[in-house]
Amino acid sequence: MSTVENDYGHVSPLTPISASVSSSGLLGDLAEASRALPDELFRRLFQVSRSPSLLIATDYDGTIAPIVANPAEAYPLESSVDSLRALALLPSTSAGVISGRSLRDLAAMSRLPREVHLFGSHGGETDSEVHRALEPRQRTALAAFRRDLVDTLPAEVIEHKTAGAAVHLRGLDDDARQKVEDGIAALVEKHEIFPTRGKQVVDLSVVPSSKAEALANLRAETGAEVVVFIGDDRSDELALEILGDFDLGLKVGDDGTETHAEFRIDSPDVVSVVLAAIYELRKSWLFGREAIPIQRHSMLGNGQSTALVDPGGSICWMPHPLPHSSSMFSEILGSAAAGYFAVGAESGVDPLTQRYLTHSTLLETRWPGLSCIDYLAPVDGASDDTIVVRVLTGDAPARIRFAPRLDYATVPTRLAPIRDGVRVLGTSEPIRLFAPGVDFEIVESGQSQTAEAVVVPSDFPGGQVVLVLACGSGTGDARFIAEGGEGHVRDRALNFWRNWASTLAIPGHHREEVIRSAITLRALCHEPTGGILAAPTTSLPEGIGGVRNWDYRYTWLRDGSMTARALLALGSTAEAEGFLSWLTGILSHTVAPEQLHPLYAVDGSALTTEAVLAHLPGYAGSRPVRVGNAAEHQVQLDVFGPVTELLDELTERLGELPDAYWTLTTQMVEAVSRRWFEADHGIWEARRAPKHNVYTRVMCWVTVDRALRIAERFDKQLPGAWRQLREEIKSDILTHGFNEEVGAFTVAYGEPDLDAAGLFVGLSGLLEADDPRFIATVDAIERELRVGPTVFRYRYDDGLPGLEGGFHICTTWLIEAFIKVGRIDDAWDLFRQLDNLLGPTGLLPEEYDPVAEMHLGNHPQAYSHLGYIRVAQMLDEYRPS
Repeated sequence: MSTVENDYGHVSPLTPISASVSSSGLLGDLAEASRALPDELFRRLFQVSRSPSLLIATDYDGTIAPIVANPAEAYPLESSVDSLRALALLPSTSAGVISGRSLRDLAAMSRLPREVHLFGSHGGETDSEVHRALEPRQRTALAAFRRDLVDTLPAEVIEHKTAGAAVHLRGLDDDARQKVEDGIAALVEKHEIFPTRGKQVVDLSVVPSSKAEALANLRAETGAEVVVFIGDDRSDELALEILGDFDLGLKVGDDGTETHAEFRIDSPDVVSVVLAAIYELRKSWLFGREAIPIQRHSMLGNGQSTALVDPGGSICWMPHPLPHSSSMFSEILGSAAAGYFAVGAESGVDPLTQRYLTHSTLLETRWPGLSCIDYLAPVDGASDDTIVVRVLTGDAPARIRFAPRLDYATVPTRLAPIRDGVRVLGTSEPIRLFAPGVDFEIVESGQSQTAEAVVVPSDFPGGQVVLVLACGSGTGDARFIAEGGEGHVRDRALNFWRNWASTLAIPGHHREEVIRSAITLRALCHEPTGGILAAPTTSLPEGIGGVRNWDYRYTWLRDGSMTARALLALGSTAEAEGFLSWLTGILSHTVAPEQLHPLYAVDGSALTTEAVLAHLPGYAGSRPVRVGNAAEHQVQLDVFGPVTELLDELTERLGELPDAYWTLTTQMVEAVSRRWFEADHGIWEARRAPKHNVYTRVMCWVTVDRALRIAERFDKQLPGAWRQLREEIKSDILTHGFNEEVGAFTVAYGEPDLDAAGLFVGLSGLLEADDPRFIATVDAIERELRVGPTVFRYRYDDGLPGLEGGFHICTTWLIEAFIKVGRIDDAWDLFRQLDNLLGPTGLLPEEYDPVAEMHLGNHPQAYSHLGYIRVAQMLDEYRPS
């Protein structure tokens, strides 16, 4: 099998690659296609996909449909049909099929929608009524030709067409073929007909036509700046020949003849991968080019509320009063009409810089002659108020635009002026913007209203404009801030974060990045309840333009435990104690520990039914926008492991085992003992039938193993079955989890697919680092799931359409595995690549697409930052001199 070296140093097979296309017809994995196709071809696909206007045209037989003995059975590959249909529906994108078949036959066989342009008879037919457009002379010639045709050639080789006929040569022996060829020559000599030759067919038409002419006409009609044409026959060469320097021509197969195509590809299966790759690349570019990159957003937080600020100084996301509540600013989900609170230079110039004030969540954005500091004011723990403070300084004019849109912009939002500010009407609790001295104009914006003003901060008392948005009953605090108390409140906010950060044990390298990650995790901890968010956002997509858009504004038992554990490793115990208190409260209302849900709202309430906000276009056109999360109803039996790991490490640090923690420990083991042998949906929450997932079994083993550590450390009398249970689970994993054919631990028992979470057979301590099975699993995951600076969760078809990026936390797992097996240089190299992906203010979303070079997923993501902290700590022992 031929191979090709790609950009990331992996050698990948050129064939077969049809597995890169999922059952849905579109790509299951763009990165896999990038590895399977030759590098230079993939680069060209990347280039053409970024054309302002693009036309993709193909032949039919031998290109999107396999060559078969009976042409009447030459149906197209479903994957190619799906891709052409999807391409035709993209903006500024056209698709067409130019075939030697009759138009009627082509339409019936291809089943392509009308959005895809169809040309039959080598371009001679462009609609089903073409025969009515024949000139009288052509009709007379056609009638005479048809009479002679049936007298000259055997009926079985003739396919009648609207403007002529096709003569099929496939399957004829030499003598029969020669007789047919002689008959064709006689017909051409006698009648005014135009022959077009293919590999095994000769098209005879009274209408002069060629695929080149059809392609040129289609290009002119669509206005395409760049054309991709894919063919396989001699008749396609004229079309390939007219392509320009920036166009791309592909030839299927190698018949030993010269071609005008830039690349040869093997088969219709490869065509399906090419079409799907163009679709995914173009979709990402079209929908992502205008969207602000996810990683460029910064989070404000105060331990209770969060908000996102884009790099232009606009607050584009802010739920209130709880993290999973509706947002009055939802611009990040696709449209300014969804609400925003913007400040910026009146001139419209872009900001010069944006940065966090040292060791805090206070954000400074600077323009020429203008600065804005944003933060969420500290609030009393018993309050559910959200108070946003924005302070403008400088002598340049600044424009303020306050455009709240209540309940994700589902209802019109009206405003009213008040003394020194603006009030939002129609709310169940007060929402007021205090802005002393600012003269707002309230303007109509569709059915809603926006408050606008232009100010010069240096003209105001103290040389600053103070804007305070108060959501909730605490308007007195907000007015105090706005009317002179801002400096005091800012100092209080700064001191809180800086004092906390000063207590942390930070590694000697990448100190600022680790501190930023720690502060980010701390801001995701909901101090009033102890719950910990996976992320503060919903529906930031795992694939641009796709449907993998989920709501992460909840507390997963797994994610919350891992976040608290990361902060505990830095020396902060309060978050772990708060989280375990929260979990104890959840358990007090649960029938049995094994009935715990995978996730809850931070206030412990059950999640609302997963719903779709159909009116929102989504980030970069990625729909649907979801609120709620259906994973609440899944079975995820791994969650007990991270909880018990946290209990183990917290009690070790505290040097004591409170009764509540021992009770919690025994509850986790009890849950495992009752259900460890069941199938579940796993860490990745696959929306498909449960499986016996290897990671889940490893975490069940971890639960019992860490519980035994706790018991031994504090001289607790052990339930007799715990050690036996631990060994039974381990034996089960080693017997069924390692796939001999793959040579690695795989995603689930009896399945060949790899899963990055399989690294935990070694990371957990279940296997020693020098165990050949662990080393082989590390090698396999690096080889199959790593692409450049990122590691994908898996490659298999998970039942969902569209693509996703590599997961940052999976990258950190591979770094940790490298350290475990002694590959320190490789660990440092991958860590540095991960570090280079940090956003301008040090934040990471969930994923990274190494092909489109684009960050993806909800932001900032606890998983990403806790993984970064862990491997930074581990690498501290191996710092280069």
